[in-house]
Amino acid sequence: MAWTATHCYARISERKARLVLDMIRGLDCDQAVQALSFTHKRAAYMVNRVLKSAMANANEQEATMNKLFVSAARADPGPIIKRWRPKDRGRAHPIQKRTSHIVISVDERG
Repeated sequence: MAWTATHCYARISERKARLVLDMIRGLDCDQAVQALSFTHKRAAYMVNRVLKSAMANANEQEATMNKLFVSAARADPGPIIKRWRPKDRGRAHPIQKRTSHIVISVDERG
């Protein structure tokens, strides 16, 4: 049985979050937490919190904690916050502030 945790409307683009998620997919949860603590990317903090939440969900259902691994990790695009940036001669250029939904599932090996 897989346990899932999500972070909806995370203020980071899904491309940047996927770089970190690709790094931990398939790892044991202890190794994934260790790898995220030494990663110098902004998304690593958000992914680490979602991973710990999924591990806590598994612990509530009395899973064996040392057998947990990251079975699925994905970042889906969220809504785009649209803003305008003033430019020269009275013009304005659009700014797109992207959001993402980070989803992590953990499961027991064996």
